[in-house]
Amino acid sequence: MDEIKVLIADDEKLIREGLKIILNANSDISVIGTSENGEAAIEFCKKEQVDVILMDIRMPVCDGVRATKIIKSGFPGVKILILTTFKDDEYIFDAMKFGANGYILKDTSYDVIIDAIKSVYKGNVVVNPEVASLMVSSINKAPSNNLESIKDKYKLTDRQIEIIVCIGSGLSNKEIAEKHYVTEGTVKNHITEILSKLEMRDRTQIAIFALKNDLV
Repeated sequence: MDEIKVLIADDEKLIREGLKIILNANSDISVIGTSENGEAAIEFCKKEQVDVILMDIRMPVCDGVRATKIIKSGFPGVKILILTTFKDDEYIFDAMKFGANGYILKDTSYDVIIDAIKSVYKGNVVVNPEVASLMVSSINKAPSNNLESIKDKYKLTDRQIEIIVCIGSGLSNKEIAEKHYVTEGTVKNHITEILSKLEMRDRTQIAIFALKNDLV
């Protein structure tokens, strides 16, 4: 596996430097830069190729939500892993809506952060269990008996609903294929159709759809 090029965006120097030391100790990760706010992160992406950004939400000049929106719009291949606290609940859903690939709490262990970086780099959605609970509790859920109405509204098949549930549960394409005894190519084809029917751009938005509609 090639080294994952990581940018750390956080307004606290101690956090930036601490994460940089720990992450650089992992042979699969290379911290190629640090930014003190979202605006600096945006400018860095214009100059360097970045694979994954560890993005704090609350920063001066430009916060993590706005930076996520701009970066994902201009550099869709960049994966963004949000560093958050429970106090940031009003920002969490917005950042995911704009294309963030995952959420982890700031007090998460370094091992979990490293695993999360590798996971989003591979295309998975990573959401800390506590953050997922917070997201679900803040969403105005649809009634549990609305599955048929969802299928009818979006013209989704039973298999497509199953795949949406799997994505909402954080499974990769390979794991979904193994679970349903199909090829990864078949899973990708289903996801392409799901994105078209839901008028969405990526699997992160599918995961949000699953949470919002109480499918997971």
